[in-house]
Amino acid sequence: MISLKRKALAAAAALTVSALALTGCAQGGGANAGGADATIRIGSLYEPVNLSNVAGGGQGVTEALTGNVYESLFKLNDDGTISPLLATKHEMSSDGLTYTFTLRDGVKFHSGKALTSADVKASIEAVLAPDSQSARKSSLEVIKSIETPDARTVKVDLKQRSISFPYLLSYIWVVNADAKNLEKQEDGTGPYTLGEWKRGSTLTLKRWNDYWGEKAKNGKVVFSYFTDATAEDTALTSGRVDLITSVQNPDALPQLEKSGKFTINDGKSTTKELLAFNDRAKPFADAKVRQAIYSAIDRKKLLNAIWGDYGTLIGSMVPPSDPWYEDLTQLNPYDPERSKTLLREAGLASGFTFTLDTPSYDPHPAVAEFLQSELKKVGITVKINTISADEWYTKVFKNHDFEATLQEHVNDRDVVWYGNPEFYWGYDNPQVTKWIDEAEQASSEAEQTDLLKRANRQIATDAASAWLYLYPQIVVASKDVSGYPVNGLNSQFPAYNIVKK
Repeated sequence: MISLKRKALAAAAALTVSALALTGCAQGGGANAGGADATIRIGSLYEPVNLSNVAGGGQGVTEALTGNVYESLFKLNDDGTISPLLATKHEMSSDGLTYTFTLRDGVKFHSGKALTSADVKASIEAVLAPDSQSARKSSLEVIKSIETPDARTVKVDLKQRSISFPYLLSYIWVVNADAKNLEKQEDGTGPYTLGEWKRGSTLTLKRWNDYWGEKAKNGKVVFSYFTDATAEDTALTSGRVDLITSVQNPDALPQLEKSGKFTINDGKSTTKELLAFNDRAKPFADAKVRQAIYSAIDRKKLLNAIWGDYGTLIGSMVPPSDPWYEDLTQLNPYDPERSKTLLREAGLASGFTFTLDTPSYDPHPAVAEFLQSELKKVGITVKINTISADEWYTKVFKNHDFEATLQEHVNDRDVVWYGNPEFYWGYDNPQVTKWIDEAEQASSEAEQTDLLKRANRQIATDAASAWLYLYPQIVVASKDVSGYPVNGLNSQFPAYNIVKK
């Protein structure tokens, strides 16, 4: 039996030639030379919407620029820990309300300006600005004030304790406070500068030889963007790219493995495929309706159809790599009869119809068709509305103008967003919000973990969303390439250690 994924890819096959003309061919054919000045060509399905992480740049801007062009006070490591980066040390007051950071000496922006505490202050304030679209904005609203006693010292006073504060700062790009037009330009401190961005095709990074730390081990990085997974795979096998950041076509893996030319890495993922409801609006304001939909979906069958033997079933927003993970898959088990009973209790025995806003890129269209088929069995009609990534950001994330949507959420430790009723899905449970607030003010990691487990269990019981599966993190690379990350934490992809023979 042909999987839904294969059907979707077969339908896309006719587009492969034109997609390659728009993407792969723009790179130039053939493999490039290795060595210290090598060009590393990276294939990705996630092109940035713009170049700012506070203006809705999306997953692609994190993947290409975090750690490569922009840096933070702390580095988020591939194992989920943090380590000092632009801050060499920090101190916390005994009451946990004041953090003092000492900046690294000798750091310059790509424009040549020296890094100062004023730049750090402005970068944090940009995340907190009224027009900021940073996903971490609400978490950082705990900040009361920021002071800059001297050029190398940043003092932050908090409204209340925040056990995650240093971790949260690993998400904040430090940007030149004087820089302009950051949706199209950059001025960071990282090991690469931005070269040319050809929208719909490639984004180039160039090694910056005035970098304060260890220089990039390659001369240039080219992110090549594809609109479907088949074109991306073809570019890899033909040598137009050296590696793929996250394979979206598992059907291609046996052929890649058989060729003997590639290394297939099955890393740890934090990317969740969500069926997100607008919990503010009927009928999804009723937890019974959400639970009914969740139990109508055979997630094991879906995961196998999309990913084969890869990926993991999860029953909540928390992946196994988060400290507060629990296996909650049985809170809303696959049980169509349970679905029908819950619909009757919700006054919808005859079913209902809703529109599912579906991003146009893989694997969302195939997932949407699967959900449409499954929900039809319990009397629910799904109308699929396919939209671009740009449309999704405006319509769903910004304007909350949707009934239900599909989306992949890449961040670790992001269950806390269910404590914010203003987030796009609108889940509002005061007890959950209280637990999440208390967890952030916890005096120990053990206390934080206990509170977030309670919150997560309630969120999952309420079926605030339907967490369909955890993506696999499959990085496939030519065997002459090494030094790339394999876990894809928060979708970042540092390229500075990649070498090519």
